[in-house]
Amino acid sequence: MTAGYEKDNKKRALVAMSGGVDSSVSAALMQAAGYDCIGVTMKLYANEQILPEQAWSEPGKTCCTADDALDARSVCLKMGMQHYTFDLSEDFARDVIGDFIDNYERGRTPNPCIECNRCLKFGKLWERAKELDADVIATGHYARTEYDPERGRWLLKRPADLAKDQTYVLYMLTQEQLAHTVFPLGGMTKEEVRAFAAEHGFVNSEKRESQDICFVPDGDYAAFMERYTGKEYPPGDFIDTDGRVLGRHRGAVRYTLGQRKGLGLAMGEPAYVCAKDMAANTVTVGPEERLFERELLADRVNWIGREAPAPGETLRLEACTRYHQKVRPAEASLTEDGLLKVVFDEPQRAVTPGQAVVLYDGDLVIGGGTILQAREAPGK
Repeated sequence: MTAGYEKDNKKRALVAMSGGVDSSVSAALMQAAGYDCIGVTMKLYANEQILPEQAWSEPGKTCCTADDALDARSVCLKMGMQHYTFDLSEDFARDVIGDFIDNYERGRTPNPCIECNRCLKFGKLWERAKELDADVIATGHYARTEYDPERGRWLLKRPADLAKDQTYVLYMLTQEQLAHTVFPLGGMTKEEVRAFAAEHGFVNSEKRESQDICFVPDGDYAAFMERYTGKEYPPGDFIDTDGRVLGRHRGAVRYTLGQRKGLGLAMGEPAYVCAKDMAANTVTVGPEERLFERELLADRVNWIGREAPAPGETLRLEACTRYHQKVRPAEASLTEDGLLKVVFDEPQRAVTPGQAVVLYDGDLVIGGGTILQAREAPGK
């Protein structure tokens, strides 16, 4: 047991507190449920690492700042909870920002929230929780967990407020992590959460929500990459699907599959980014119909709602390939080399390497993986 903590018969919860309203209400609910709670804020970066100097002082630009830590501490003080800040900036730089930049330079479009959850919130933070003799981690994610004795598995389920569903970025959770994780907001709506915070006098009851990519708060990820790495990403050719040069782009990393705006091409008809060749530094554009595919392959597969299917077994379920995207009917199976193959009933738009594909059976998360490629299903 860590020095300075005398654990009584209560279960202890380490509550991940970003300074926002969701994690603050989660802390209050865990305390009300009888847990001995410790609030923890992760220090992930300094503002000067991610923002131009003139933007450092602009409120609401990002999360995980010193001001956010103060908000978290204020809520903990009001509830009589211990609060600590853990410096995980080296881990974040390596496992999240480094992975983000590496993927973009390889022509992929990553989801850094997934890597942050995988490596930090449910990785490093759980290691710290065990050092503090905590039984569980609690976070402000909108999701639900439960144990199914018939399956002998912990399950991840969609929340009551489907508009806030965050299971897409939690599909990588392992059975051990799910067994020691609590999502107190799983049965609440966002409106109920804000009302609870206001009723309890929390300073952040009306605080705006943070950006999806916390370290690129202005949305210009290419400019962030250039500032962070000191590199310049050179211009190259826009080409059509037959390889003919149409114009010049500003660096292939600046474009994502399915993008239409900001291309600067006058073609007489709408044009969309259909592909990128990072080695040749070309961006292929074409009509929107070139974006639709029915089949994808994914790696880094994690199964939650069941064991991995046997060779030759096909699962009938639903899937989505982007955060907050509607799920679509599909079939899933494993290839001989262990890749997840998903074949949709209908072609899907801009299935993008680097994003996740997450599998659902109703409100139950079956599993998911990282998209490697999309292609037209043979024989379809």
